[in-house]
Amino acid sequence: MTTVQGTTLILPTQDGDADAYLTRPDDDAPHPSVLFYTDIMGVRPGMKKMADRLASAGYTVLVPNVFYRTSPAPVVEFPDPMTPDNLWDVVGKAVPVAQALTPKDAMQDALVWLDWLQASEFTTDGPVGITGYCNGGMLSLRTAGSYPDRVAAAAIIHGSHLITDAPDSPHLVADRIKAEVFFANGDKDTVNTPEEVEQFNGILSAAGVRYRSEMYPGAQHGFAADDLVPLYDKEAAERHWVGLLDLLGRTL
Repeated sequence: MTTVQGTTLILPTQDGDADAYLTRPDDDAPHPSVLFYTDIMGVRPGMKKMADRLASAGYTVLVPNVFYRTSPAPVVEFPDPMTPDNLWDVVGKAVPVAQALTPKDAMQDALVWLDWLQASEFTTDGPVGITGYCNGGMLSLRTAGSYPDRVAAAAIIHGSHLITDAPDSPHLVADRIKAEVFFANGDKDTVNTPEEVEQFNGILSAAGVRYRSEMYPGAQHGFAADDLVPLYDKEAAERHWVGLLDLLGRTL
């Protein structure tokens, strides 16, 4: 692991300026690029810390505020400390913000993120890796399916609403994915249940997607972020890091 350098960027989009967090090894050399999609509560110190950990393994990591149309980050107030009582209050405020981001707008933005990484002096040539948490796992899936030639790896960590009845359900892009997928979930997840995980595994298999799916005993939705104190599961979080770094190390 190496020291990292983090900074805030402003990225122009068709719908206005988006703020983003960029973190990379502190050596000014180019490194493989990773697009990091946060959970539903957006860019905040806890997510930046996770991105820094990824960067310290040798990657240039871009964490866009996908909810920039609502406001710059933080989009919702994040209490410190987080407790079981105020967690659900924060989630309740974040849900309508996430619901306002349409698939069309999200994938229009994804092209901005991918183009920025491709053009950056701090990234190597070649496709990117993506990791996403909760709502970000869904965006990871959509991006891998929307821009298959530009994505080599896609991690979906306790993803949410991957399979719906909507005509643009995220799972419908599976047959376009060329990336290798890492899918990590907890068996106590009530958002993406074990039954839904098995269904999604079947969709990936039927689409011929190379993937690894891991189920973590006792872990809830949101297990990976240590600032989600009621949900964080250290053992499951560390297991996801092993799988994620293995995926990126082999594909980027």
